[in-house]
Parts: sequence; structure tokens; C-alpha cells
Amino acid sequence: MRRNDRLQHLIALLRDGEMHRARDLAARLGVSERTIWRDMAELQAYDVPVIGSRGVGYMLRRAVALPPLVLLPEELAALEHLLRLAEAHADTRIAAGARSLGDKIRAVLPPDPPSPSAEAPAPLAPPPGSG
Repeated sequence: MRRNDRLQHLIALLRDGEMHRARDLAARLGVSERTIWRDMAELQAYDVPVIGSRGVGYMLRRAVALPPLVLLPEELAALEHLLRLAEAHADTRIAAGARSLGDKIRAVLPPDPPSPSAEAPAPLAPPPGSG
């Protein structure tokens, strides 16, 4: 499992509001406790509201999920533009975060509608002998 996928899985596991020991999380994800400790430190560095520590356990202070949003085409275009700028940022954490955020947003967007020319029927030719 890739690290980003593991971090997302950890967040999903912590959303239940319960305290989770690193040992239990490690067993569930098939990694070492040390990996869980590093992952929790990474989540905290990204400002994910994880509380807890080694030997105690970890939990989320508040929900991280956003409610569903309805974006106007102009808002979506602005978001795409800002994400492209952030992906090019010199700070690799910001660039990686922008790529990850863009992937999440694209995963929930509806598919692009077919182009109008693909949907429009071909113009009908006048019947022979007319005109």
C-alpha cells in the first residue's frame, strides 16, 4: 500500500471518534508500530487534527470530511487553475498536497458531457429533385 493511501486509510479508521492504539492500527494495515508513529506525525504536520501520542493512542479531534459542494463551472475552473499553480510550487509538501487534492476532486466529479457536435445529428440533405 502506498504511503498516501495508507494515510487516507488511517484517517478513515480514526473517523469513528474512538482512541486507537498504534499496535492495533499497525496490525490492521500490515505495517510496524514505528510506521504508524511516523504516519501520525506526518498527518499532524499536514494539520490533520490527530491527537494522541505513542503509548496512549490516536484519535481525530474533529471531522476532516467536507460536506458535498455544488460548484459552478467558473468556480471549478478557478479551483483547477489554483491546483495547477500549487502543483508547481517549490515546496514539495504543497505540490504533493495539491496533486492529492486534485485527484480526490476529480474522482468525485461527474464525467464530462459529450461535446455538442457529437450529440447533434448530421444535417439532413434535401430530398433529391427538390429545390
